[in-house]
Amino acid sequence: MNPKQVIGVHRAGSSHWVGDGFPVRNLFPSNGVDLNPFLMLDYAGPKHFAPSAKPRGVGEHPHRGFETVTILYQGRVAHRDSSGSAGVLGPGDVQWMTAASGVVHEEMHDPEFTRSGGMFEAVQLWVNLPGAHKMSKPGYQELTSAAIPVVTLAGGATARVIAGELAGTRGPAKTFTPVHVWDLQLKEGDRAELPVPDGFPAGAVLLNGSVRLNGTPLEGEAVLGLLGAPGAFATLEAGAASRVLVLAGQPIDEPVASYGPFVMNTEAEIRQAIDDYRAGRMGRL
Repeated sequence: MNPKQVIGVHRAGSSHWVGDGFPVRNLFPSNGVDLNPFLMLDYAGPKHFAPSAKPRGVGEHPHRGFETVTILYQGRVAHRDSSGSAGVLGPGDVQWMTAASGVVHEEMHDPEFTRSGGMFEAVQLWVNLPGAHKMSKPGYQELTSAAIPVVTLAGGATARVIAGELAGTRGPAKTFTPVHVWDLQLKEGDRAELPVPDGFPAGAVLLNGSVRLNGTPLEGEAVLGLLGAPGAFATLEAGAASRVLVLAGQPIDEPVASYGPFVMNTEAEIRQAIDDYRAGRMGRL
């Protein structure tokens, strides 16, 4: 087997606030990175929030044509959407929301975290949908920390298998196309060899720490090591305690038309999405 080649190392292309509750560094696409079928990755925090009387977050906003995946590391987030789904994410939980034909939702610090304050840290990932499913019924998967299997890899690293398969263990997320999402923790000196299918582009997102990705150093916070599609595995070697989110997926070979929270195949479909949202056809909170 040949290893995948590291074709780039990238830091955040932009830093900004989403609402007043989520200070994010965008790892792609603001820096020009294409990691098909993944559309976007925001790393929120780590940031300490003081206690507050008013919840912080981002209010009512729409999505159509893709999925949002929120991985919470620290803090608590309350969410609700126009399909009737609602809940609270705590540390280790994952929200996998299929916007598909369209939902309106909001994400806020939950009342407990608002009152107490504390550290907040999360990742939000956008995953494209193939055209045949972009107008499917919206859906929601609440993946609690307890429901996400943890595997110990040869070499000492541990991995939470959120989606796809690793070390013979399947993650709980149901996906429309083959996708792997692995949340790894490594101690200094740990080594992990990761089987990533040939033909799948991949990314190793270093949230914090120091690793070598197929020999290429990644250091600090919010660093993306981009791997090409050819090759069948990648290795991580930790020079310090590190957390790495690994993403890989089968590319969706279709045109992409996007405008803000809408990702479709054509400009006409984008115009229709805007009209449908304005007319209330995606629902209201």
